[in-house]
Amino acid sequence: MESDTGTFPPHPIRGVRAVYARQAGCPSDFAEVTVDFEPWEVCVTFEVAADLVVDGDDDPEWQAECQAAVEAGIREEFAQAGAGPSPAVAVVLRRMRFHPVDSHPRAFLHAGRLAVRNALAAAQRPPRAAARRRG
Repeated sequence: MESDTGTFPPHPIRGVRAVYARQAGCPSDFAEVTVDFEPWEVCVTFEVAADLVVDGDDDPEWQAECQAAVEAGIREEFAQAGAGPSPAVAVVLRRMRFHPVDSHPRAFLHAGRLAVRNALAAAQRPPRAAARRRG
């Protein structure tokens, strides 16, 4: 996970998908996000893409509340990671998917935390090489 500079991410990690879905009764929990993790200055910066794709909700205030929960989850997960490389990352929210009944800010907080875990796991793998064209 660590790069030569001791920061995370060691390279861009794009299209990280995180789904938090828990059915323990009614209501249940559902949130899905896709985020990019880009190398940045030593800190955690969060932004919402100008072309954010939102599936399943059209209320801007509700979306903003859930976006804030994603950011909180991301920050919490980095803070809880403790020892290891310092986060030097710009996290860009690219997509959110809502369920009409089961989505709420707490579910998006968990999705944000999962996105960090998924990105940390992806950092263990080498970056994908460009596909070769046959010709």
